[in-house]
Amino acid sequence: HTPIFNLETQVTQKIRTEFIGRGRYQIVPDAGNVDAVITGEIAGVELQPVSFNTQQLASRYQIRMTARVELRDVRDNKVLWENPSLVFSEDYDTQSAQTNLDPAAFFGQEANALDRVSGEFARTIVSAILEAF
Repeated sequence: HTPIFNLETQVTQKIRTEFIGRGRYQIVPDAGNVDAVITGEIAGVELQPVSFNTQQLASRYQIRMTARVELRDVRDNKVLWENPSLVFSEDYDTQSAQTNLDPAAFFGQEANALDRVSGEFARTIVSAILEAF
């Protein structure tokens, strides 16, 4: 399927930035001639309203993302770390009250939510990987 919004692209960029920021790894976009490769897939994104304004429109949402992530040693073809159902959730105040629970519509209207959520999700993924070593 084709994603409606670029959440996977956004998370991929944030994971690269997070690893680079930690300074211990050289990150390259090409999987050739590397020691390890991180792969992943966002399995789901759910929105749940958690608070409402006086007009009964959602003013705060819980965003819950589920992903499959794997770090594989390319030379030995061995899984170094994996989580087939990594879950991340965060509450987010909306800039405009909404009733739509479609993630594509939400992130389309809340661009900074996409940026913040993808950054926090990437930080969660990188921290989980690094804590395993």
